[in-house]
Amino acid sequence: MNIVVLVKQVPDSGLARRLDEQLRVDRNGANNVMGELDEYAVEAALQLKEAHGGEVTVVTVGPDQASDTVRKTLAMGADKAVHVVDDAIAGSDALATSKILAAALGRLEYDLIVAGAESTDSGMGVMPHLLAARLGVPAATGVRKIELDGDGIKVEHQRDNGYDVLTASLPAIVSVWDTINTPRYSSLKGIMAAKRKPVETLSLSDLGIDPSEVGAGAAATEVRSATDRPERTAGQIVADEGEGGRALAEFLAVEKFI
Repeated sequence: MNIVVLVKQVPDSGLARRLDEQLRVDRNGANNVMGELDEYAVEAALQLKEAHGGEVTVVTVGPDQASDTVRKTLAMGADKAVHVVDDAIAGSDALATSKILAAALGRLEYDLIVAGAESTDSGMGVMPHLLAARLGVPAATGVRKIELDGDGIKVEHQRDNGYDVLTASLPAIVSVWDTINTPRYSSLKGIMAAKRKPVETLSLSDLGIDPSEVGAGAAATEVRSATDRPERTAGQIVADEGEGGRALAEFLAVEKFI
């Protein structure tokens, strides 16, 4: 079984994130990590490989420093990787990024594509759907469990009040939530082995994509303005001298909770 995992290097969500002069997420700092949900996607792929055999290939689009994320996936147990890197990609929106990923995936043989349900930098959650449309394959998104079912897959699509059971034929694309597993840590043996695993680096030219089709100039969306998040203010303290309930009710009414 050939499984492809999509991963993305993002600014660490546990630290303050900034926008650059073009109002894009600043990715030039040292605090860049693999997207949190992408780790669960890698783990899901590795578990399927261990249960059914096959190969896991990781695909990422990003600057040179994204190679750190690629190496982490290889240390976890992925077999090989594809890294699309090109200066013209900077500023690409989701539509353009899906075009790049679809072109990279078109060079590979795959039965299943696994991705995180959303990235922690943009949080759009649309990439699996865009790729499904471009590749002409079914998408089962937001899942907490994946099982092979003959020539297809059976998944549990997570909902707020339970889950739906969905089936799809292969090839297919699946996106996962953090309820699906617990990602493994890279062992020293895995880290050493990652240095010998192949990483193919591709440019837009290799993919047959004109630079004018991607990047900020081709984006269908634009951030016009942004402001810093306001500092947290101290809460209101009410001394309960018999009127605490009334004060609470008035506060909730003013804030339109009731």
